[in-house]
Amino acid sequence: MGKKRSSSSSSSSSSSSVDQGDDGRKIAPRGHFVVYVGSEMTRFVVPLSLLKNPLFQQLLDRAAEEYGFHHHHHHNTSTTGHGITLPCDEATFRRLIHAILSK
Repeated sequence: MGKKRSSSSSSSSSSSSVDQGDDGRKIAPRGHFVVYVGSEMTRFVVPLSLLKNPLFQQLLDRAAEEYGFHHHHHHNTSTTGHGITLPCDEATFRRLIHAILSK
């Protein structure tokens, strides 16, 4: 029963809107999209509503400048390949998403 509990309590407040996507799904559910963040390329499933946020748009602009629009993942794992790579670390991404969703 207790196997599913996370050691991080800070993610529980936004888990309904931002999912780390550890369920093995390769395609985001309707109304969401996938981003990869940090040196470990952590997969997050985020709501499409973030696309309207100016802070998130700035992060996407940085991604386009750094990686271009035709960026492909160069990993050998099957879980990466479809999503946007964002140029920030995981902690920064979590803070940004928390700030956006708590408004």
